[in-house]
Formats: sequence, structure tokens, C-alpha cells
Amino acid sequence: MNIWDLDKLFLFIMFVVPGFISLKAYELFVPGQVKNSSKQIIDAITYSCINYALLFFFILKIEKSGCATTHPNLYFLFYFVVLFVSPIILVLVWKWLRSTSLAQKNAPHPTAKPWDYVFSQRKSYWVKVVKNNGTVIGGKFSEKSFASSAPAPEQLYLEESWVINDNGGFERVKKTSAGVIILTSEISHIELRNYGD
Repeated sequence: MNIWDLDKLFLFIMFVVPGFISLKAYELFVPGQVKNSSKQIIDAITYSCINYALLFFFILKIEKSGCATTHPNLYFLFYFVVLFVSPIILVLVWKWLRSTSLAQKNAPHPTAKPWDYVFSQRKSYWVKVVKNNGTVIGGKFSEKSFASSAPAPEQLYLEESWVINDNGGFERVKKTSAGVIILTSEISHIELRNYGD
């Protein structure tokens, strides 16, 4: 049995590729745990079937129209959308649906960790990081800052390190600092304040 036979290759492309694209798009848009490859194959086939089920009416119309012979470019464009674009659009729609207030009443939020939820919004914050030993690190989280996302361990880079005064306020930026990287193993908790407040 040769896996490179045209019919087997065609079946692989049709029933694995759209689902695989959905999985990778979901991992990109919604940070989470990486699944093992055997589970991903089953998921990819399932998501491909869902993709075809949702587009069944349009696929049937295209196939019955004779578009393959009359407008071959349009026909290939349609299947390009079915195989490569539609799986990404479905992921974005699914992420949006799961984030609505109605879905939140009945299902968990698609983002598993508060860390990813807060920092993925890319808002600017004044940040106070309280370390396990009680030391407080202050800084600014903004455009040049970075927070890791799942499945990587939580780490935080603040583009500016600030001196915290005795009252807990941000006194002044440390001029000689190029920022600060904080490892999750050192963090007790984090306090955020909207930048500009």
C-alpha cells in the first residue's frame, strides 16, 4: 500500500488539512495546553467534518453548477477557501461566541488562565509585582513589554523599571535600567493599575 497514491493523498488533504489548520489557528488565538499528536489527528478529522457540514449547502451548489468545467479558476478558489480560509474563520467565530456573556453563563471562557486573559489584551498598566520574599518591583507594562502565554511558563518583561516610594506609589523611572524580567517562580501576586491613572 503506497500512501502517495493520489486517492489516499486526496483523502488526507480533504479530511486532515482543514482540521489541522483549525487546531493551529485555535492554538494561536487561544493559548492553552499542547495536545499529543495522536489526539490531534482525531481532532483534525473531527474539525474537518464540522467544516464540511457547515459548508455542505455551498459545496453541493458548486458541484451541481458544473463550475469545475465552466469556471475552473472560481472552482479552485472556492475549494481554497473551504480548505484553508474557512477553518480559520470558524475558529475566530467560535472564539468570539465563547467570549460572549451568554456563553459565559453556560461554558468556561476560552482562555484558561487569567494571566493570558489580562496580558493578551495588550493594554498599558502600571505594575507592582510582589515577590515571594515580600520585595516589590514596580514598572510599566506597555507596547515594548512582553508577557509569555500558555503553554510556556509565565514570565513578564516590563519595559521600564520604577522606584516605588514608601507610600507604594511610583516615584521615578530607573534611568539606567532597560527594563526587568520577572520569573513566575518568584511572584507572589501582581497588582495592576491602568496606565494614566
